[in-house]
Amino acid sequence: MKLRTLKFNFAMNMLLTVSNFLFPLITFPYISRVLGPVGTGKVAFAYSIVSYFTILAAFGVANYGIRACASVRDDKDKLSKVVQEILLINILLMVFVYFIYMAGIYCVPELRVEKNLFLISGANILFTIVGVEWLYKGVEQYFYITIRSIIFKLAAFILIFILIKSPADYGIYAFIIIFATVGSGVVNLFNLKNIINIKKYPDYDFIRHIKPMTTFFIITLAVAFYVNVSVALLGFWKGNAEVGYYNAAYRIKDVMVSIITALGAVLLPRLSYYIENDMRIEFNNVIKKSMQFIFITSLPLALFCVIFSRSAVLILAGTAYEGSIIPLQVLSIIIFIVGVSNLTGIQMLIPLKKEKYLCYSVIFAAIVNMVCNFVLMPRYGAIGTAFSVVIAELCILVIQVYVLKDFFAILFGSISYLKLLVSLGIACLSSILLNAYLPYGEIVKFLISASIYFTSYLIILIVLKDSFLVSTYQQMKNRFIRS
Repeated sequence: MKLRTLKFNFAMNMLLTVSNFLFPLITFPYISRVLGPVGTGKVAFAYSIVSYFTILAAFGVANYGIRACASVRDDKDKLSKVVQEILLINILLMVFVYFIYMAGIYCVPELRVEKNLFLISGANILFTIVGVEWLYKGVEQYFYITIRSIIFKLAAFILIFILIKSPADYGIYAFIIIFATVGSGVVNLFNLKNIINIKKYPDYDFIRHIKPMTTFFIITLAVAFYVNVSVALLGFWKGNAEVGYYNAAYRIKDVMVSIITALGAVLLPRLSYYIENDMRIEFNNVIKKSMQFIFITSLPLALFCVIFSRSAVLILAGTAYEGSIIPLQVLSIIIFIVGVSNLTGIQMLIPLKKEKYLCYSVIFAAIVNMVCNFVLMPRYGAIGTAFSVVIAELCILVIQVYVLKDFFAILFGSISYLKLLVSLGIACLSSILLNAYLPYGEIVKFLISASIYFTSYLIILIVLKDSFLVSTYQQMKNRFIRS
């Protein structure tokens, strides 16, 4: 099995991340006009219900499966046995969860009214589980994952514009969305024989997976709880308008966070492999480089969102969402916090088999978030909710860094703090001054200011010879010379 470099895997995952944003960005204006708020609302409601059942059926396999497969990827028999054990556990849980889901469709009046829609959407539960995406990530098949996903997205894109013509077509829209998931799952199953041995083993050990999967499941539930409960409480106390402001700000923040965490997604299998094979030097080197990347990318993105939050909100959401500006400025801090905690939590604690501390940090954060919501939300609305989430995420980071205190020098000892500060200062000053005097509309001013901000930031870092950029340039130069 050919193993790609981390840079290649990162490029593929970034391409996949971009496609995940572009697909809804292009199709939603058409979908929202044709189906209207009622049609899109029905589909969104169905998927929100299905998502909870999918979490139950998956039972924490997403990250655990990656670690388990990455650890034994060099031994096909061990890999095959692990995959079969995890998959059988998941299938048993899936059958149980799907039975409850089907009972709900026929017993709950609100669901029974849209029975066909929920039957279509329920296929997501089945094929998310049997699609074994975690296996392909565990053995670092990111090229395969990306190309397959883009092909099905393109097919879904074409089907949307061909088949959806009226508000009554919301069921077809749900089917097309499911088509991408089902198609990927089917292809994964057919390709499974090329990754593992399809044969029965005499000594299956299912019990060894239950405890870690339970831990990962609790983590998933805790995150889902404090994210969704915040929105529910905000709607209860302050109404739908405040929820709309917060949701718009949160979505913009999520786009920025995904850019940073795209690297983390490809690190988990590689770092798990290094730990399992006692390759500590390689593990430490990747961690050091990753933290340098996070600092050099997340800080300018976070600061940019704070400075130009007004333009971002008005362009992406419209003038009706001016109430999202301050929440976005507050949430922008999370871009940096989550960038670091994604590395310390998902990419370090999980490979080191210390996921219980990740679990503790998330549960503690959920409690802190709830307390902060009760204190801040009634008075400050969406802004209070944003502060509550930031405080919760900061708690997660502080706990994880404390647990990993032996890695403190590796994590934070090679960051060029002064060079970053100077570069950010010049970038902010130049873009703010330019933006103030540009005689153009909001979109043009935003694009020019963004270009000046990030270009000047990068140029100053290059002039100051930032160690991360210098080493990256040297590696690219050496590879070009060899080729």
